[in-house]
Amino acid sequence: MNSLPAFTNVLEAAERIRPHVHRTPVFTSQTLNKLTGAEVFLKAENLQKVGAFKARGACNAVFALSEAEAARGVATHSSGNHAQAVAYAAGLRGIPATVIMPEDAPPVKVAAVRGYGARIVWAGTQALDREQRLEAVLMETGAIFIHPSNNFHVIAGQGTAALELLEDIAALDIVLTPVGGGGLLAGTALAVAGSSPQTQVFAAEPQTVDDAARSFRDGIIYPPTNAPTVADGLRTFLGDMNFPIIRQHVNAIVTVSEEAIIAAMRLVWERLKLIIEPSAAVPVAALFEHPGVFQGRRVGIILSGGNASLDVLLW
Repeated sequence: MNSLPAFTNVLEAAERIRPHVHRTPVFTSQTLNKLTGAEVFLKAENLQKVGAFKARGACNAVFALSEAEAARGVATHSSGNHAQAVAYAAGLRGIPATVIMPEDAPPVKVAAVRGYGARIVWAGTQALDREQRLEAVLMETGAIFIHPSNNFHVIAGQGTAALELLEDIAALDIVLTPVGGGGLLAGTALAVAGSSPQTQVFAAEPQTVDDAARSFRDGIIYPPTNAPTVADGLRTFLGDMNFPIIRQHVNAIVTVSEEAIIAAMRLVWERLKLIIEPSAAVPVAALFEHPGVFQGRRVGIILSGGNASLDVLLW
């Protein structure tokens, strides 16, 4: 295996996970096109298994394990969607899963992880808290660690969403994703470079947690700021496996305000009748906050997930 995943690994992932994930639909909206001045195509990963694209990477990683590795079980740390995805994939393969979650994880995501049968271990509210607790769990159980975003098979699996988008919609000028840990962005970049090299790849993240944008600009990986953001799924940081892919194949990373994220989320709920979570609204917000980049262009957006808390409507 190469040290970094390549386009061929995305193609392999697509075959491996095909029985276990949905081929999600692509939606359009004349209202959204009119408001943004772009021709927008929304890849609805909010309708994916576990409600997020994370099912793709987790299934690829779990089903790529050898029988001996799988027998040890799997473990991960996650604020929510990757936790659900690993629990789901482990359940499909019939192996145990342990998930280290922050104490402030959204209740809707905690309930889903429990529902898929994983064991939850709590660890503070910071990424470092989860990583330290994970080390203890790995020592205790011998489980295989499946990193949320900096894992060979996870990155390749996440790229299958863009692969499908490019198969369904021809001649896209830009594919746009949110960015947190970088797994989706790196996988998307590989898929686009391999199947539609003339298409540009952009990412968007909240201004309050702009470590990916600064890392991309300066060529070094900055740690997360741990600042508050409504897009809780993006409070993570890039890794040494996905960062080189992002630097090589991504054109730009832009940032958006909290107000724009909330407005974009509400717009998608109201006009497209699609329930998306705040992280998924981040690239939609970029259409409005960076019109000079996207106006007049055919833009495919990965709507990353739909696990929003219905108890707290941000607007």
